[in-house]
Amino acid sequence: MKSILISFALLFTATACLAQGIDFFHGSWTEAQEKAKAEEKLIFVDAYASWCGPCKRMAAQVFPQEKVGSFFNANFINLKIDMEKAEHADFAGKYPVSAYPTLMFLDATGKVVLKSVGAKSVDQLLDFAQKAVGKTDKSGDYEQEYKDGNRDPEFLLNYVRALNAVGKPSLKITNDYLSTQQDFSTDTNLEFLVEGTVEADSRVFDLLAQHQKQASRLLGAEKVSARIENACKKTVKKAIEFKSETLLEEAKSKMKSSLPDRADDFAYEADMKYYAATNDVKNYLKAAQACQKGKIRNNAALLHDHVIDLLRAFPDEPKVLDQAEKWCKTAAENGGLPEYYLTLAEIYKRQGEKDKARKAAEKARKAMGEKDNGMGGRIDYFIQTLE
Repeated sequence: MKSILISFALLFTATACLAQGIDFFHGSWTEAQEKAKAEEKLIFVDAYASWCGPCKRMAAQVFPQEKVGSFFNANFINLKIDMEKAEHADFAGKYPVSAYPTLMFLDATGKVVLKSVGAKSVDQLLDFAQKAVGKTDKSGDYEQEYKDGNRDPEFLLNYVRALNAVGKPSLKITNDYLSTQQDFSTDTNLEFLVEGTVEADSRVFDLLAQHQKQASRLLGAEKVSARIENACKKTVKKAIEFKSETLLEEAKSKMKSSLPDRADDFAYEADMKYYAATNDVKNYLKAAQACQKGKIRNNAALLHDHVIDLLRAFPDEPKVLDQAEKWCKTAAENGGLPEYYLTLAEIYKRQGEKDKARKAAEKARKAMGEKDNGMGGRIDYFIQTLE
């Protein structure tokens, strides 16, 4: 009985999404391939079944870990696929599995790079992921030739591309090449600008912004836009690392000038990430409120996800909990899903309001209806934690 309760505890924690782990892509397999191609990343697939115990343990204990999320979110497009659901029949037919979970890395064309059967611990999963990255690391093939003096533009472009594919620094090689150029409108140099743009706070980004239309005509607007957005995200990460609001503002400003249609959503996310990382509750709440007003409004699903972001960032901060409570009540009333009421119950519990927490949990049970999907056990466990 004790082990069952522990499992429910872990499952509830994972469902509440309070750990900053792997950010799984919610689109289709085809959309994941398109995203992987645009961002030049591998695709990580967790091929699972809803009844699989080891799959649930990984979902509860491994995927939510921060160091797992940091590596996987930076290097892969991450996808969970229930192999026994009808909507995934095509994928299951093309990539049959014999046991669950089956973990695989594929490239954007759908070629399997690395595959493993069975659950893994945090360290085992990270080792597995690093092997997948290593299998695509071709930068070593270029390194010695570069040291020997090869400066052919096509060679350098491929070298930069190989470095970027595995997340290795490439900016120096890009800058050294561009410093020898005067006409950036040639096909080769436009490709260099796109491939070499890895940070928004760089000269190559500014050059790409100047030649964005030409580069988009040559390589496609989607690829160029993805490169610009990823570079801005990289600068936000630098802003967090160095606690620099100047870099934060530069990333947002360059996003606005280059991709105005995406700039508002980018700014909301960037501000929330920055102020969460710098433990600035006041500005975090301002950013969260701006996001709710400008993007989310009262959409129940988006509002609930927004509440989860708040609970991830500041799990015990009274002012954040108060705001989360208001939004979660709206999400529950508008959406009516048991998960929303259970999240509201968790908020009440953190506020020390056990009676309200119990009532919200019972509303979750009522909203569940005839469909259980494990929710009943989570509600039972949650109520037991109140006693």
